[in-house]
Amino acid sequence: MKDHVQKSRLAMVLSMAIFGTISLFVRYLPLSSGEIALYRSVIAALPIGLFLLFSKRRIRFDFRKKQGLLLLLSGISLGVNWILLFESYRHTTVATATLCYYFAPVLVTALSPALFRERLTKWQAVCFAASAAGLALMTGFGDLRANGAGIALGLGAAVFYALTVLLNKRLGNIAGAERTFLQLIAAAVVLTPYVALAGGFHLSALSFSAWGVLLVVGLVHTGLAYLLYFAAVAKLPGQQIAVLSYIDPLVAVLISVFALSEPMSAAQMIGGGMILVFSLLNEWRASAKRK
Repeated sequence: MKDHVQKSRLAMVLSMAIFGTISLFVRYLPLSSGEIALYRSVIAALPIGLFLLFSKRRIRFDFRKKQGLLLLLSGISLGVNWILLFESYRHTTVATATLCYYFAPVLVTALSPALFRERLTKWQAVCFAASAAGLALMTGFGDLRANGAGIALGLGAAVFYALTVLLNKRLGNIAGAERTFLQLIAAAVVLTPYVALAGGFHLSALSFSAWGVLLVVGLVHTGLAYLLYFAAVAKLPGQQIAVLSYIDPLVAVLISVFALSEPMSAAQMIGGGMILVFSLLNEWRASAKRK
């Protein structure tokens, strides 16, 4: 039993570390954010589909109309979330984009009372206020003329990530791998006409090395990372999942500062730390209560 928990913990750490390095690869792909999101969803659907096939897990298509609509909407929000995040990387530092994006968990907490009639506790209100203050500190001391578009795109990605989470809460009893496979297919179906209208497809113009980068983004950063994540979530307690999920933004910030040599002021470090710490405390407390 202990060995299974350790393997699940390792799978969770690996998945979060992989997610945290995606900015390095997206930055060097000569494609639009819409194209990257489309190809990511198509390439990632393949290994997840094979996993479901060989594990003999049946993919249900007999959903109620409401569930089918929610799956489609969650696929759309997932695709838009990726587009906005990838575009944010191009207009500001990876650290700023990521930390704006990780405002999403507290955004979900703030919206849940209105959408799901869940009571907002004093602790959740404190975490939301502190994370919002951190966001203001993070974005208010930089050059908004240079970073404003990236900040807005990062926050937009956070909104659509929060929307994806909220839609998933409505979906009910569809297992994680099956759900994500269907959402990836839905995202690809919706993104295909968007990319066609927004500028077209440019796969034929990619160099051999760019093809390699794109395959890594699809197979490793999406397919493999999600499979590791599903395997871990099925066996780990909620508190560990909440804590380990913050490896993703920490890795992204470290890459921004040390690998990409992007500037980050003391005020931004404090604000970013407040977002991560209070978002983590909010998730950890919620997991503890559910347990």
